[in-house]
Amino acid sequence: MRARRLLRGPVHQVAPRLLGAQLRSYSDSGEVVARIVEVEAYGGANEDPGSHAFRGQTPRNSAMFGDAGHAYVYFTYGMHWCVNVTTGPVGSAGAVLIRAAQVQSGVELARRRRSGSTDRDLARGPARLTKALGIDGRHNGIDLLAPESPLLLQLAAPLISWASSPRTGVGGAGALIPWRFYLADEPAVSAYRPHQPRSRAKGVSRLARE
Repeated sequence: MRARRLLRGPVHQVAPRLLGAQLRSYSDSGEVVARIVEVEAYGGANEDPGSHAFRGQTPRNSAMFGDAGHAYVYFTYGMHWCVNVTTGPVGSAGAVLIRAAQVQSGVELARRRRSGSTDRDLARGPARLTKALGIDGRHNGIDLLAPESPLLLQLAAPLISWASSPRTGVGGAGALIPWRFYLADEPAVSAYRPHQPRSRAKGVSRLARE
């Protein structure tokens, strides 16, 4: 499968390739389709200090070490889900966090899930995105490229240009890695926030910021 081969590349090269792609969520409630406008790349063990995989494989991050094109969904802040697309070959961890998207169809369903949100903000931020699309821990590890998948990724034609910056909220040795990629003129792109030190007791994930 050509899409799988593309996703098996280095994570920082795959990440901008996801801009403009569609993420389709199917459930008994209906379908929501969103166009990806912002992503962040996270590398593998001993490679990327900002990544969940930096210290090796665990039960939580095991999807990152599987084949490309699967969902890595995790819980953060004790209340939010975040969804990533896995990259690279089996055993070489990598994941692209889907930070923001523009809902294209299923807007009414997304509005019900995100009551009170403006249409611009329905999926503007990784936690908002998963809520609008009905994504949660049940989607962790599923194949995003399988036609029958309840969460389906459809790549678009490569874009000519995009913008990049350091990743939102990542501190320490990974703070300046410019692996946030986004479409500069899209209103659904989330606001960039630099790292703010927090207490370890709060259990804050470095990958996710709403």
